[in-house]
Amino acid sequence: MTRPQVYITRRIPERAFEVLREHAEIKVWDSDLPVPREILLKEVADADGLLCLLTEKVDAELLNAAPRLKVVSNMAVGFDNIDVAECTRRGIPVGNTPGVLTEATADLTWALLLAAARRIREAIDYVREGRWITWGPMLLLGQDVYGATIGIIGMGRIGTAVARRAKGFNMRILYHDVRRNEAAEAELGAVFVDMDTLLRESDFITIHTDLNPSTYRLINREAFAKMKPTAVLVNAARGPIVDTEALYEALKEGRIFAAALDVTDPEPLPADHPLLQLPNCMVVPHIGSATVTTRNRMAEIAALNVLAGLRGERLPYCVNPEVYERAAG
Repeated sequence: MTRPQVYITRRIPERAFEVLREHAEIKVWDSDLPVPREILLKEVADADGLLCLLTEKVDAELLNAAPRLKVVSNMAVGFDNIDVAECTRRGIPVGNTPGVLTEATADLTWALLLAAARRIREAIDYVREGRWITWGPMLLLGQDVYGATIGIIGMGRIGTAVARRAKGFNMRILYHDVRRNEAAEAELGAVFVDMDTLLRESDFITIHTDLNPSTYRLINREAFAKMKPTAVLVNAARGPIVDTEALYEALKEGRIFAAALDVTDPEPLPADHPLLQLPNCMVVPHIGSATVTTRNRMAEIAALNVLAGLRGERLPYCVNPEVYERAAG
């Protein structure tokens, strides 16, 4: 009996291969760089399962090129790279990897927040460049974190994990979301506010919402104009939620104190992008989930989603469960 074919679009942790190897023929783009689009379209022609990353656009063109495709599994929590509605229309379940990267991403958010507040990047450069002569009472003054107000945009799993850490810093916790998180309110004393209030009153603003038409460039010139000049912005969600040009202007003109980004728009930023030249902006290369344990677990879940799809079983983590209702109907 012919075994199903699975195409994996990048070099990923071995755990995924351990899950799939006994049940399918695996082909992988064996590189740390994304598979070129023309190669991807060619390779999916014989694929029964696709394990992809955020860098791969799964749209009607790709689905047309993959007539045998039974399942798409994204090794990520987000899935804005996938036309989920089109997959559903074709009866293809789409999987993701939620939950497992919550704590790692919350840790990275806090690393960025603290580093931006206390100007760690600037301080390291100051020492490396030989400018450190003596202790100075006005040297590299940052912003206090303990007892400050944090505004969390998106109080899902990651936003709640960030809030738990904020509780340890005795922070006032504000949040905004499309729905109330009463559990976080009860556990952490988080206060649900409208967006304008969050922007006006927060000393630190962290972004943990998904990217959709309503959040695209949510943080724009108007939003920056409402923030405190001492505010610090942290984005560990998706780059296009922040208007990059507006962010550059706000930082350069001192309308906010600092920003720290794990994601950018575009991603990656060109090495000569003006945002990278600003001392009060710190950018890291989308490493929110980049721990050994987390990435291994993400790879495992992505592979288990593929395996379930190949067997015609319900995906353990499915972003379009309505696909099963359509099949039953």
